Amino acid sequence: MGELDHRYRGEHPIRTLAYLYRDHRASLLIAVVAFVFKHSPTWMLPLVTANIIDVLVAGGPVGGIWLNAGVLCLLLTLNYPFHLLYVRHLSGTIRKVSTGLRSSLCARMQQLSIGYHARVSAGVLQTKVIRDVESVETMSQQAGDIGLSAIVMLAGGVTVIAVKAPQALPVFLVVVPAAAILVMKMRDRMRTDNESFRLEVERLSSRVTEMTHLIPITRAHGLEKDALHRVDGTLRNVLRTGLRLDLVNGRFGSLAWILLNTLGVVCLAGAALVSYYRVFALTPGDVVMLSTFFTTLTTAVTSLMSLTPIISKGLESVRSIGEVLQAPDLEHNDGKAEVTGVTGRLDFQDVAFTYGVKDLSLSVRPGETVALVGASGAGKSTVLNLVIGFLRPTKGRILLDGVDMETLDLRTYRRFVSVVPQESILFEGSVRENVTYGLPDVPDEVVRRALEDANAAEFVDRLPDGWDTVVGERGARLSGGQKQRLAIARALIRDPRILILDEATSALDTRSEKLIQQAMARLVTGRTVLVVAHRLSTIRTADRIVVMEHGRVTETGSHDELVRAGGAYALLQSA
Repeated sequence: MGELDHRYRGEHPIRTLAYLYRDHRASLLIAVVAFVFKHSPTWMLPLVTANIIDVLVAGGPVGGIWLNAGVLCLLLTLNYPFHLLYVRHLSGTIRKVSTGLRSSLCARMQQLSIGYHARVSAGVLQTKVIRDVESVETMSQQAGDIGLSAIVMLAGGVTVIAVKAPQALPVFLVVVPAAAILVMKMRDRMRTDNESFRLEVERLSSRVTEMTHLIPITRAHGLEKDALHRVDGTLRNVLRTGLRLDLVNGRFGSLAWILLNTLGVVCLAGAALVSYYRVFALTPGDVVMLSTFFTTLTTAVTSLMSLTPIISKGLESVRSIGEVLQAPDLEHNDGKAEVTGVTGRLDFQDVAFTYGVKDLSLSVRPGETVALVGASGAGKSTVLNLVIGFLRPTKGRILLDGVDMETLDLRTYRRFVSVVPQESILFEGSVRENVTYGLPDVPDEVVRRALEDANAAEFVDRLPDGWDTVVGERGARLSGGQKQRLAIARALIRDPRILILDEATSALDTRSEKLIQQAMARLVTGRTVLVVAHRLSTIRTADRIVVMEHGRVTETGSHDELVRAGGAYALLQSA
């Protein structure tokens, strides 16, 4: 949750990254130090090679050869422990930050209002949790592996050159970056071809998806050849752009290789001529060292520049994640009064909401069953969302047991509320896990009672593994009526004081609906129940029926009273 303490205000993603890693600075420092030691053979090798060549040319003592070789072997041996130390601290830090970031995103999603979730699709949020965090993770890892390697190589190489051949340092500081920039400019010309290939692949994906969806119609009308012709045309485009991209990549690879190696030869020849004509003191070993360093330093700068697209993608993902973490549409409960008990009285006093409800005044007594009826868009679901606390009134007040709900911690209030939505929501787990979701150590007899009260025990007992039967993703292995009865059992097992049924029988067949109606007489005892249903047979037994039109209450009364009145409810009944 630490990431949520930060106040995102459209700041630069680099600053956000620094904030995310702020508690891991010691581990990052250890990782950098370990990398310097583990990577030291790469920039020490040219120096050791130069020293050994100078010993050979000058006919120096053989001990110099053994000393240099021994130092390099020692550094190579130290690579193993320092590499493990580097991986443990860098990768460990990146994994911890990624895990914390995903946890923070999920926590923020739980805090964001239902209105926010209605506007932003679940697929978009899932992408942020999975793909965007993965991009940040990849950027951090690549910056560590490739970036540190290039920086250490540059720092080590430039330091060695400054000590061993300072006269050559200005040449390296100009020529090496220039060569790397030239290579990157050549690579930029590939961007258009890469984009064209990506677009053609996307078109192919779209065409294949379209084809699979249309297979029943295609086969029914004998249009297989036409369908294949459409796909084949896209495949030819993918082939053409792919080959063009391969040729561009081949030209780039060859030209870059020729350029860098030609510059390497120029550096070797130039250093050799400087040493031959004694322009300034360069030993044969220095000539080899400078030639080797030119190639490695040029590669290091090119590697740093190749990180640009990875870093750009990662920083864009940081911005994307920030859209959720800085979303202002939160439900604020901190500091408000906790609800320790509910009797179930609800009073709407001149309540209005931006859309759906206008000047609603309604009192619901504890233990009363109130049904809301009306055409689509009448405001029924808005009233239920106001009762749950998903929406807040833009005008007026809602009192819970005489207390303004605006002053209450709604998280504690909802412990006394159970909701059965229009679309039953089950997860891929057992029947028992779905029914007892969020409740630890529920006795078997309580589960059995909830299933029986929801008239679900009959089909659950017939399942292959009974309560332990896995229902599949979103309850795919159950019928609509079975899923809805399990959702009702989940609501009942919490023994709520306020029960909300939003089209709870809409997914049921006639027999299942009758089973629910039979159970309703048992369920409503001692509870305040609010029911929304299109099937008027479901709400005949309600204590009171509230008829709504365009967000306003037009009629209230029992079923018999409203039928005798001959108003809007009677018209719905006759329809």
